[in-house]
This record gives sequence, structure tokens and C-alpha cells, in this order.
Amino acid sequence: MRKILLLSALFFSVMLTSCSSSNEQAADGVVEIELFSYKGENINILRDIIEDFEEEYPEISVDFQSPPDPITVLRSRLVRDDVPDVMSLGGDATYGEFADAGILADLTDEEFMSDIQPSYIEMLRPLVGENITNDYGVPYAANADGVIYNKRLFNELDMEVPRTWSEFIELLDTAQDQGVKPIEFALNDAWTGLPMWNALASILVDDDFHIEKERGEASFQNDYREVAEKMLQLLEYGEGDIFGSDYDTGNINFINDGALFYFQINSAIPDMLNYDPHAELGIFPLPATDDPEQNSLTSGVDMLFAMSEETDHKEEALTFINYLMRPEVNQKYVDDQITPSTLEDVLQESEIFDDLQPYFIEDDLTSFPDHYYPAALGEENLIQDFLINKDIDSFLESMDEQW
Repeated sequence: MRKILLLSALFFSVMLTSCSSSNEQAADGVVEIELFSYKGENINILRDIIEDFEEEYPEISVDFQSPPDPITVLRSRLVRDDVPDVMSLGGDATYGEFADAGILADLTDEEFMSDIQPSYIEMLRPLVGENITNDYGVPYAANADGVIYNKRLFNELDMEVPRTWSEFIELLDTAQDQGVKPIEFALNDAWTGLPMWNALASILVDDDFHIEKERGEASFQNDYREVAEKMLQLLEYGEGDIFGSDYDTGNINFINDGALFYFQINSAIPDMLNYDPHAELGIFPLPATDDPEQNSLTSGVDMLFAMSEETDHKEEALTFINYLMRPEVNQKYVDDQITPSTLEDVLQESEIFDDLQPYFIEDDLTSFPDHYYPAALGEENLIQDFLINKDIDSFLESMDEQW
């Protein structure tokens, strides 16, 4: 399936010979470029940033587009030879497909690339292909996968952040003994099993699994058994109907002191703070092994910026990207989104992230394994079925068959 997608993208790239006629220079000398965004949650902050940019650069106007179902819209536009000048994309297989097809400009030698933490650049390259050393996307905002915890309950139980798997299990047992629900699960939505899956697999499975899998040198049956076993172990610490709650219900339950821990990426934190702005929350990496040196933070590129290879307004598009990469502009974005930055000199200053800061400072990061899976695998549904049926052998065999 991945090969089909890449061939389709290559077909699109042959068709890319000019940019949309809407990007012509206006009679008053103002050049209009388009920013196409895949992410609906950041519309307001991007509009604010664009407004500031246009005030500083009145000769450039930015047409901001963030439609529903953005990737489907973007693909249909590529077929019509209508490529936005600048795009925001996720650091996933779609980005890799577009870059591999020649749709995106090579930004390797741009000065702003040196401001980015190396781990995030290295995470994007394998998405394009093996042995890739060029960069077609500018990592802008990151995410963090870990264990969100209720600080009030945590402190009442006199706990410390665990550094090993055994220490984490001990905390779960202590909570259970004290009558506190150890973990809030919200598995009615299939994708909500992915944070637990990725946090474990990123540490327990080799980073090159996806490459070795394509070569026939690795398999889920051989490499993911410990991941599956530990997921079932953690499932024992849920209470009630763990498959009856969806994401929103899980957030509400957790924020109302429903449990001590919650497996989610950091993007759930703003959603929970909308329910209770005064909630005392923290987040730490899930320690998947008993060796603290192996337990890195699972983090990925939540949003990157890319430029069309065929834009008629390369200078203006690069001016805009350079502006976005200013530390003070990036800080404004990550503060609004309550998310980590990819820039070396910008830190997420919310105290919620205190337990993660050392990992960002030391660049002790590992990527989301599922970012490298084929787009059509549907791993979230397979994982949900596995958590319901608890048949490890059948599940791992299905993952191999569906790859």
C-alpha cells in the first residue's frame, strides 16, 4: 500500500509545473502567498502570527487556509496542480510521501535548520526514505507521549516520579491499595490506545524496525511481544468499563480526580484545562524498562512547515518561514498550544512540563513508532481489538499480515 501511495504522489509531482493563479502579484505590489494548515486546533494563534508578520512585511499578504479534512483537500488540490506555497503538516507518513514525490522544496541548507534540535530532524528523514540526508520540512512544534498525572493525588500519596518499570508498577500497586484508581482508560475511541503503545514500543523495539520489516528481517511477532504483554499488564490497573469511555469522557473523569495516571500525549492537557483551568497536572515519560538509561522521552514532530518546490514566490515564502522560526514567534506559538518546541533555544515554560525538561535539554528523545507504519495499516483498530480480546499471538500475526 505504501508503494502505491508513493507512486500516486510521484504521479502528482509530474503534474506540478506552476502554482495557483491566485498567487499572482497584486497591482499594488503586494505579493500573496498561501499557508495551508492541516491542524484545526491552532487556527487562532496562526492568525495572530500572520497578522504580526503582515504588519512587519506589508509587501507580503498571507492567505491562510485550514479546511476540514485537510489532507484529503490537499491531495485533491495536488491532482489539480494547485499547490500551496507553504504548508503545515504532521511529522508522519503523509509528509514522507509528499517529500519523496518531489512536491516539497529542499530546505537543507537554510540557516534556520541549524536552530532545530537534531533529534527532530533525524525523525523526519526516514519518513522520506532510507539514507536520506536532505530536509524537506522544518520541525516547528513537538509533542510528548507519557504519563499524565494528578499532582494533588500524587503528593497526597507521597510519591516520586518513577525512573524504572518496576518503580512505576509499585506506584500503581500503592494507589490500588490506597483506594485510588491507578489509571484512567478511555478506550472507546480506538486511537486512545496508541499513546500507551507508542510509549512502550519506542523504548522496547529497535528504531529501525520499519526498515527491517520492509526487508523481511523483522516482525511484530518477534519484536513486539513484550510491548503487548506490558499493555495487558497495565490494563489490569483500570477500573469499571474501560472501553465505555471515549476521549472526552476520559479527560473529564481524570480531571475530576477520577484516577492517578492517564496515558495520553500532551495535547490532552489543554483540553483538560478547558474543563478546569486550576487542575494540578504533570507529565513524565513512561519508564518502559528497568534500566533508566534506556528510558528516553517519546516525542515527535507535531507540526512542520514545508514549501512547495514549484512556488512562484520562493523569496516571500522563505521570508515567512524565517519569521516563523524566530525564537520569540515560536515561543508565542508553543505557549498558546501548551506544547514543546523543536527549537534548541525555546522551552515550554509551563510547570506541567517540569519532569520533561531534562529530556528536551539533553535531547534524550525517541520517536513515535507508528509514524513510520504504512498509512493504511489501521494499527489503532487492531490494537483496540487486541485490548478487548487479549489474544497476543493473533494480534501480532494480524499486525504482520496487515503491514
